[in-house]
This record gives sequence, structure tokens and C-alpha cells, in this order.
Amino acid sequence: MTQPPHDEPTATSTEELREQVEQTRTALGETVQALAAKTDVKARAQEKAAEVKEQAATKAGELKEQAAVKAGELKAKAADLAHQAQDRLPDPVKDKATQAAGQARARAAQAGQLWQEKAPEPVREKTARGAQLARDNRKLLLVAASGAAVVWLACRRWKG
Repeated sequence: MTQPPHDEPTATSTEELREQVEQTRTALGETVQALAAKTDVKARAQEKAAEVKEQAATKAGELKEQAAVKAGELKAKAADLAHQAQDRLPDPVKDKATQAAGQARARAAQAGQLWQEKAPEPVREKTARGAQLARDNRKLLLVAASGAAVVWLACRRWKG
């Protein structure tokens, strides 16, 4: 009724037959596990999601690094342009600017004192939170201001 395959030798003893049966069971078990893994859609989807998440994290790290490099370049360029502009200013203008800055600081201090005396407490609290947020994000604000200065200077050069 059943004949052994032609490529496998027939067992000469019961022990050999048992070994062949055990090997066949093992191979069949491995095949069933492989097929079960292929049909487990949820597990495969989770594996793929983990892979995509890892790729996204890697790409985000690369982009963050590139943005930091670009921000550094823009900051250096803005500083260079600011120095160039400052070098071109005549001394009387620099003196007036220094004087005006001192007056502005004095008036700002006066305004701050007046603010402390007259502003309602909830408004002062919100203002203090906003100022703290600005201090916490100082680098971001400096980069944005530097970028705006570069754009402004570039527009002035382009028009003039």
C-alpha cells in the first residue's frame, strides 16, 4: 500500500524506522511553524510597524542633526553680516546708538516698575510665564531672530 520514496533508503531495523519517523515529524513541525508565522497577520503587521518606527526615528535624528548644522551656519552668517554692518557705521552713529540704547534701557526699567505697580496679578502671572517660556526657548528664538535678520539684510542688498 505505501511505498517508501525512491530517494530515501528504507529502514533496515525498527530503530532506524523510528529515527526516520522522528526526523519527518521534526521537519513537518518546522514547516507548520513557518506556515503559521506567515499567516499570523497581526504579528507580521507589528513587526513591520516596529521596523517603520525605527526607520522614522533614524530619519528624524538625521533631520534634526541637519537642522542643527544649518542653524549654526545661519547663525554664523548672521553674525558675520551684523559685524560687517557694524564695521561700516561711522563713529558718531555708533555713539548715538550706544546713547539711545542706554536711554531705552532706563525707560524699559521705568516701564517695568510702573507695570509692577499697576498691572493686575493674573496679568503679571501670565506675563511671567511667557517670559519664562521665552527664556527656556532662548536658542530657538535666537535662531529665528537671526534668520529674520539675514532675510532682512539680504532683501536690503537685493533691492539696493
